[in-house]
Amino acid sequence: MSAFSVDESGSFQHLIDTVLLDYTLTTLGVIAGVLLLSFCFALPSAWFIACCDFPSRSLLQWCLMLPLAIPPYIVAIVYTDLLDFSGPIQRFLREFMHWQSVSDYYFPDIRTANGAIVILALTLYPYLYLLLRGAFLGQSGGLFQAARTLGLSPLQAFKRVSFPLSRSAMAVGLSLIAMETLGDFATVNYFAVNTLTTAVYDTWLELGSLTTAAKISSLMLLALVILISLENHSRRKQKIYQRSGATHTELRFQLFGWHRWAVLGFLWGLLFFAFLLPLCALLSYAVHYFSVSLNEELWQYTLNSFWLASIVASIALIIALFVNFYQRLSPGLFAKMCIRLSSLGYAVPGTVVAIGVLIPFTSLDLWFNRQLVEFGFSRVGLLFSGTLFILVVGYLVRFSAIAVGSIDSSLAQVSPSLDLASRSLGQTAGQTIRRVNLPLIKKGMLTAFILVFIEAMKELPTALLLRPFNFETLATYVYQFVSDEMIEYAALPALLIVLIGLVPFIVVNRLLEKAS
Repeated sequence: MSAFSVDESGSFQHLIDTVLLDYTLTTLGVIAGVLLLSFCFALPSAWFIACCDFPSRSLLQWCLMLPLAIPPYIVAIVYTDLLDFSGPIQRFLREFMHWQSVSDYYFPDIRTANGAIVILALTLYPYLYLLLRGAFLGQSGGLFQAARTLGLSPLQAFKRVSFPLSRSAMAVGLSLIAMETLGDFATVNYFAVNTLTTAVYDTWLELGSLTTAAKISSLMLLALVILISLENHSRRKQKIYQRSGATHTELRFQLFGWHRWAVLGFLWGLLFFAFLLPLCALLSYAVHYFSVSLNEELWQYTLNSFWLASIVASIALIIALFVNFYQRLSPGLFAKMCIRLSSLGYAVPGTVVAIGVLIPFTSLDLWFNRQLVEFGFSRVGLLFSGTLFILVVGYLVRFSAIAVGSIDSSLAQVSPSLDLASRSLGQTAGQTIRRVNLPLIKKGMLTAFILVFIEAMKELPTALLLRPFNFETLATYVYQFVSDEMIEYAALPALLIVLIGLVPFIVVNRLLEKAS
């Protein structure tokens, strides 16, 4: 509603006259670059893992998801420390090549929009990889083999069979990456890349104009809604259902010779630059500063983050199941609107979500306290806006879209004929959901829980603005050091964020392996 109010400061008009177009073009360029690079990383990785057999495939299938556990701004700082003029790589090159100054050689500057694109793609591609791998694993291997028997090469069979069947998962994955890129602030701000998100922060925190920030956010939201609607419209007639039974896991290609080495080089190289190298740098810092970083506060903040992320992921999964099954049982305009509304929160930057949640709950607290006084009771203070309740609500607004998208993608592969068969055998709608639908989408449910859990562990802007007094999470604790460029002290809590995210990764992969 703030977006429709009059901007008395005139800052929005000033932005239009000066930098808004540049910010918009930069934002679109960063999003397009991240989507393209993430697609190049995720699509071959998911297909190699799901449809081919080679050494270390079982290890790589879950290791390739690990970059999701590292906040992008941590990776950005690590690479900046490594690749900057004073970093070890350039120092080694100067000493080895006997270069005297920066004019003697060329080295790419990481503090640019291209550097931000690479860092964001390295940390965000697992969204697409995870969904595509699940889609490829669920596809019937018989379809692919049938295409081969009709004379198609492996690449042609992939283009005509596997690729179209995975389009739903692909659309959800790319949408998640686009939303995450649009809402990222710490990485682009650290690289001094001006995007619409940085404009929202600058206008609100520096110019003090919430109205202008809301107007910019509304433009971002409108653009994303249009893109998502166009994508949904383009595949509105696409209905693809697959039988359970023979899958790619039973018909994997055996790779030999240079094909095997090329695939191994690509996958291990991607894992090295996206996860192993930043992790090794963090480990080095953590070892050197272990005695300083290990304290009672660290354990308390770790516990806070774990329980908060678990609660948010559980509630988000329940919301996603309720919304998607409501649409399945009662398809109509209202159900579609529920899906769309539940998916919009992720497109809004965390700061705007925080303000949008804070204003109504603060008003509710004031009203509630006035009512208590009128009825002769004492005030209870900020019951909603001053407790963990508002932080959980803010997280749910941000991350419910992830769970809704994952469940929607899984449920889209369950044929409605199964529901009709169950109902014709006398089962109620609830029994059909419990005995037919839920077992078939349990992989999607686990994926949804893990994605929300990891995002809640890393979430920074919403936690900074909505956390109660004397309550810190690992992300806010890390940010305190990162904002002061003290990456050495942030290494240990950043490692804990990674390690806590590893446990659900291992669990879900064990379950997927057993299911396959």
